[in-house]
Amino acid sequence: MLYWLAQTILERTQDTPLEPVLSFLRLFRYLTFRGACAALTALLLCVWIGPRFIRWLESLFKEEYAARAANNARNVPTMGGLMIVLIMDLTTLLWAQWDNTLIQLTLLSAVVLCGLGFYDDYLKITRRNADGAREGVKLWVQVMLAGFIAFYLWRLPLTTNLISQVMVPFYKYPVLTGTAGVIAGLLITVFAIVGTSNAVNLTDGLDGLAIGCTVIVSFVLLIMTYVAGNVNFARYLQITYVPGAGELTVFCAAMIGAGLGFLWFNCQPAEVFMGDTGSLALGGVIGIIAVLVHQPLVLVLAGGVFVLEAGSVLIQRTWFKYTRLRYGEGRRVFLMSPLHHHFQKLGWANSRIVTRFYILGVICAVMALSSLKIR
Repeated sequence: MLYWLAQTILERTQDTPLEPVLSFLRLFRYLTFRGACAALTALLLCVWIGPRFIRWLESLFKEEYAARAANNARNVPTMGGLMIVLIMDLTTLLWAQWDNTLIQLTLLSAVVLCGLGFYDDYLKITRRNADGAREGVKLWVQVMLAGFIAFYLWRLPLTTNLISQVMVPFYKYPVLTGTAGVIAGLLITVFAIVGTSNAVNLTDGLDGLAIGCTVIVSFVLLIMTYVAGNVNFARYLQITYVPGAGELTVFCAAMIGAGLGFLWFNCQPAEVFMGDTGSLALGGVIGIIAVLVHQPLVLVLAGGVFVLEAGSVLIQRTWFKYTRLRYGEGRRVFLMSPLHHHFQKLGWANSRIVTRFYILGVICAVMALSSLKIR
C-alpha cells in the first residue's frame, strides 16, 4: 500500500516544485528499506498489542482456563499465533506490493492454515482435553492447499519451471526435468508445505522453541528471496531467477519482526502459546516460500531442527509399532518424542534445551546459506 502511495505521489509531483521535497519517497523502491520497515513495524505492533491480546484471550475462554488451573495445568492462553499471522499479513500488505502473485499466494496460505489451526485449538480448549480436529481433516486441508499451490505454479507460465525442474542443494543444474520433473516437483512441493507445517507444529512444545527456530529459518529465506528476485545476484550465484520473488523479502522481514515480537511474550515462562493457530501457519508459509524461490529441498538444511523433531516422532512410532508386532511389546528409541521431550526426560532444563536447539538452528542456517555459493 505504501509503495503504491509513494509511487503515485512521485508521479503526480514530477516536474513540479514539490519533486525535490518529496524525493525521499524513492526509498520505497528499495526492498532493503521496505523490508527493514516491515520488520520494525511488525515487532513494534506485537510488543504494543501483545498484552491487550493476551488479556483478550484470557477473557474469551475464561471458564476453560479456570478449569485448567483447577486441574493444576499451566493456565497460559493459547491461540497466540492469531496475533502473529494478523500482524504479519497486515504489515506485508502495508509495505509490500500486494498485487504481486507470489505475495498473494503466501498471504492466502497463511490465512487458510491459521484458520485450520484456530479450529483445532478451539476444539481443544472448549472440549478441555488434547483432542482437537481429527488428524485426517487437518491433513486433508493441508494437502489440498499444497496441491492447489503446486498445480497453480505449474500452470502459470512464469513459474512453471519451479515445478517442472527439480533442484537440489549444492548443485547448479536441475536433476530432473520433463514429465519426471513435473511429477517429482508436484510431490516435493506438497511434501515441503505439508511436512514443514506439521514439523513446526511438533516443535512447539517448549517456551520459545518453535518461534525462535522459525525466526532463524526466516532469516535464511529472507536472503534467498532477495537473491532469487535479483537477476544479477541470481545469475552470479547460478540459481533460478524468479520474477517478483524479491517482494517475498518484505514478507520474510515481517515474519521475523512478528516472530521476535511474539517471542517477547513466549520466552520462558511463557505468557501465551502460539498453538496450532500459529505453528501450522508459520510452518506452511516457510514451506511455500522455499518452493516459490525454487529451493524446497534446502529446507532439510535450513530447518534442520524441525526435521529432527519430526523425524524423532516418525522413528519412535515406526519402531514402536514394529516391535509390538515382532515381540508383542512396543519398544522406544527415545525416552519420549518429539526430541525435545527426550532431553527433558534426561533432566535437561527447558532453557538449556531451547538454547541448544537455537545453536543447532543457527548452524543449520549457515549450512543452508552456503548452498548458494558452494555448487
